[in-house]
Amino acid sequence: MKKRKSSKAAQKQKPKPGPKAATFIGGVARKVVSPTEWRRARAAMTAREKKHMRAMDAIAAARRRMPWMKIEKPYAFEGPQGRVSLVDLFDGRTQLALYHFMFGPKVEGWPEKGCVGCSFVADQISHLDHVHARGITFAMVSAAPLADIRGLRERFGWNRWPWYSGTAEFNQDLDVSDKSGNSFGLNVFLRDGQDVYRTHFVARRGIEAFGTAWSFFDVVPFSRQETWQDAPAGTPQGAPYQWWRRHGEYDAGAVRGKG
Repeated sequence: MKKRKSSKAAQKQKPKPGPKAATFIGGVARKVVSPTEWRRARAAMTAREKKHMRAMDAIAAARRRMPWMKIEKPYAFEGPQGRVSLVDLFDGRTQLALYHFMFGPKVEGWPEKGCVGCSFVADQISHLDHVHARGITFAMVSAAPLADIRGLRERFGWNRWPWYSGTAEFNQDLDVSDKSGNSFGLNVFLRDGQDVYRTHFVARRGIEAFGTAWSFFDVVPFSRQETWQDAPAGTPQGAPYQWWRRHGEYDAGAVRGKG
């Protein structure tokens, strides 16, 4: 008669559980881990994200040191008040972020709709009080006639920034190169009295993250104007966070343009 194995020996012979099978959600497989393992993975990801953020800070610092290109041609635009110049688009401020919205006779959806990607951009523009408080004007320009721009704005509720009718020549000269004038991109300018300088340009996927107040600050030459930022000598700077307000709480003189 065979002896029965002890319970201790029997326990030793039990197969060890294998790794947990992946969990599928919507066809995507992912390993499910304990809270400790998850926090360990998250800490590793945070380290990578901080490295990326510091790299983006360095790129923004290099952008602030880009050379400037003086605008020599007397470009003209049509706005609600009639014919205006590029200087007028600043609305009395020193920095201008001008988005070329793709809207005109050769754009899909015309005349009821504009470019779908440009529409994404328009939908994600944040409250402009914070941008204005740093001396930045945001505006849009399109090749379409002003009456059509006005209709588009009303249909989609894009009434928080000025929008002008421009020329194909302006777009081509500023690297928004479709001959019809119907392409897109963001040009950034700095004004010194009546003199205007081009300081930056971005298009394609570089536009995707644009719209928050922080994204405005990172593309203009004076940035957030806080002392922690790496900026060229002479850049206006002050204590971090001290200028921050809720929208509607800024001093009227800090956010109101000349218009």
